[in-house]
Amino acid sequence: MRILAINPGSTSTKVALFEAEVCVRSESLAHSSEELDRAARVWDQLEMRKAVVLRFLRENGIELSSLDAVVGRGGLLKPVRGGTYRVNAAMLEDARKGVQGEHVSNLGCALAMAIAEEAGCPAFVVDPVSVDEFEPLARYSGHPRIERRALAHALSIHAVARRAAAELGLPYREANFVVAHLGGGISVAPVKGGRIVDVNDASSDGPFSPERTGGLPLQPFITLCFSGEFTEQEMRRFVMGCGGLVAYLGTNNAAEVERRILEDRDEKAREVYEAMAYQIAKEIGAMATVLCGKIDAIVLTGGLAASDMLCNWITERVSFLGKVIRYPGEFEMQAMAEGALRVLRGEEEPLEY
Repeated sequence: MRILAINPGSTSTKVALFEAEVCVRSESLAHSSEELDRAARVWDQLEMRKAVVLRFLRENGIELSSLDAVVGRGGLLKPVRGGTYRVNAAMLEDARKGVQGEHVSNLGCALAMAIAEEAGCPAFVVDPVSVDEFEPLARYSGHPRIERRALAHALSIHAVARRAAAELGLPYREANFVVAHLGGGISVAPVKGGRIVDVNDASSDGPFSPERTGGLPLQPFITLCFSGEFTEQEMRRFVMGCGGLVAYLGTNNAAEVERRILEDRDEKAREVYEAMAYQIAKEIGAMATVLCGKIDAIVLTGGLAASDMLCNWITERVSFLGKVIRYPGEFEMQAMAEGALRVLRGEEEPLEY
C-alpha cells in the first residue's frame, strides 16, 4: 500500500512516500520568504504548497494513480479524540476558519484532500493538534473563566506510546506511560490506556524550553504585563519565541549550549540547561500522580531526546518512577502513515469529524 504523507511547516512542506510502514522517499520542500509573503493568510498558501507537492511526485516518477491514501498533518481543529479521521467538508471549513487559531498545520487536511482528489484515493489526518482526551479534573485551571486546554504534540505522543507498548509487549489500550516530547516546545503527558488524559499547554505552561518560558510566577508576570514596557503582541513573543534558553543564553540551539558547557566550561550555560532538565523532571513527576504512580515506562522523545546530557539529568530524577525509554527525533511522518495504514488494513475504523 502506497501512502503519501504531507506535513506543512512554517517555511517548508515535508513530504514522504511510504510503502506499507517503510519510507521509500522523503524530502523537505523549502518555500522562499517571497512566496510566503505573497500570502496574506496561511490558507492563501494552499495552492503554492500543493504545486510543490505535485512537483515532488512528478520529479520522483510517482504516479498519482499509484497512491492508496494521502494523509496530512491535523491542525487546530475543534477538540476531538485521538485517531485517524477521514477529511471531510466540515474539517476543511474549520481549518480554513482557524476555529482554535491560525496555524500552518491547518493546511494539512486541505493539502491531503487536494492531492487525494486528483489521485482518486481517500484523504486522512491522524491525531490532530486539537486532540482532547482530558478527564474532567484536568480541565480545571483555578478560575472558571479559564479552562485548561488539551493542545499538545498529540501525534508524536501517541506514536511513541504505541512504540513503547510494542517494545514492552503490552496492549496499547492497557498500558500507562508518561511521555515527554522535548522540542522547541515541551509537552509532558500521562497516556492512560491509549488516551492523553492530561498535558501541559506547551505555549503557556510546564517547563521552559529552547524558546518558550513555560509557566511563569503569576504575580510578577501580571506586573510585567501592565508595566507599559510591552505591547500585547510583544508579551506573546516574550513567552513564545523569546523565552527559555533564548532569554537566558541568547540561543535556542541545544547543541551550542552543550558546546559552551563542555568546551568553554561555561557554568551559567550548565546551570540553565540543568534547570531545564530539572523542570522537565518535575513535570514528569507531576503527571505521574495523574496515573497514581502506575507507570509502565517514562518515554522521552523529540529532538532534545538525542541529548545524553539533558536526558541523563532527567533520568537521575525520575528513574525511581519506572523504566525510562528514549526515542530521539521526530516521528510525525511515520505516525501519519501508520495511522492511515491501520484504516486501510481494517485494523481501525476511520473517524468522522
